Amino acid sequence: MIVTKGKSYCFEDLELGHVASMERVVAQTDVTSFAAISGDHNPIHLDEAYAAKTRFGGCITHGMLTASYISAVFAMELPGPGAVYISQTLNFVGPVRVGDTVRTQVTVVELFPAKRRVRFACECSVAGKNVLTGEAMLMVQARPV
Repeated sequence: MIVTKGKSYCFEDLELGHVASMERVVAQTDVTSFAAISGDHNPIHLDEAYAAKTRFGGCITHGMLTASYISAVFAMELPGPGAVYISQTLNFVGPVRVGDTVRTQVTVVELFPAKRRVRFACECSVAGKNVLTGEAMLMVQARPV
């Protein structure tokens, strides 16, 4: 079931299989801004001459920049504002480069009513190929009485 964009969901609204996604084109300014904010100035992200000598043959974006797109889906789509991250696992399975369109999708896979926790499967893909997979646990607010 695909969620309605722009709607905030309470725990009681969620069902197994709920899916939300968004796409973002990675810009060079995203990479340089992320490096400045995070302090990660690894030349594999910023120095084309250095990165050309690596197994990637050129610059790749920060993995955590890609992972941050998952947070954006949670904050803006499903469940939406008010949800709190509890945990996240990440498996980086492919490179992302400036100019790539990253499609991020989260899917509800388990509900824990006693503590209003939700487990999500998380995927980021480029051109239909996964570049990041993982799972997240979020605490979701109850419907106001």
